[in-house]
Amino acid sequence: MSAATLHIEDRIARLTLNRPQRHNALVPELLDAVREQLARVRDSDAAVLILDAAGRSFSSGGDVAGFHDTPRAQRRAYADKVVGTLNATLLDLLDLPVPTVVAVHGLVTGGSLGLVLACDIAVAGDRASFAPWYTVVGFSPDGGWTALMPERIGRARAMDIQLTNRRLDADEAHRLGLVQYRAGADDTGAQARAVAEKIHDAKPDSVRRTLALTRPDRATVAAGLEAEHRHFLEQIESDEADQGMAAFLKR
Repeated sequence: MSAATLHIEDRIARLTLNRPQRHNALVPELLDAVREQLARVRDSDAAVLILDAAGRSFSSGGDVAGFHDTPRAQRRAYADKVVGTLNATLLDLLDLPVPTVVAVHGLVTGGSLGLVLACDIAVAGDRASFAPWYTVVGFSPDGGWTALMPERIGRARAMDIQLTNRRLDADEAHRLGLVQYRAGADDTGAQARAVAEKIHDAKPDSVRRTLALTRPDRATVAAGLEAEHRHFLEQIESDEADQGMAAFLKR
């Protein structure tokens, strides 16, 4: 079964992260599958996309065990693949010609926050939570934590959350503007569908121009993501990252 599935009905596309046994961790297989499905959405007649996830978690972010278990001599190349493909995925979302609605349940950690930040509208359920973990594990921020999040909630708030490794629950994420809608534990998908249906019924050229005028500037985001990529590759080769991963994994 594909690591990401796509279903289109009545011009509403639903792309689902589909590695629940790994908490939808951002491994190359999953990211490649998401990019393939986004290309299918682009070529379809879909008017709006819902991004969601199978299992208990939306996504646990980068697979720390995957980085740790990759021999240090090959770790930079592995990180280059993961972070490079994640960045390309986020730009694919920002370039998509239709609005995107993300339905978040369970945990969102590390770089997987980028999948939320790169979508136009976010819906969070009761059990949704958001946390960075970079300064604990010894990684450098990726996934738009510095390239996208400051514009969404403010630079000082974004800095505080990352430096103190503060976990945001759904209510605080909604209050800060990280997500736009709150849903009950079992209503996240229904709320996202309701938002998508409103967009589906809107005037398409007006929607297109709204996206063009309101989405973050692509060139600025791309430069920020590339800076994250560069710093991540430098940090992943450090002794600090080695020690942080081992401690995090209790190895």
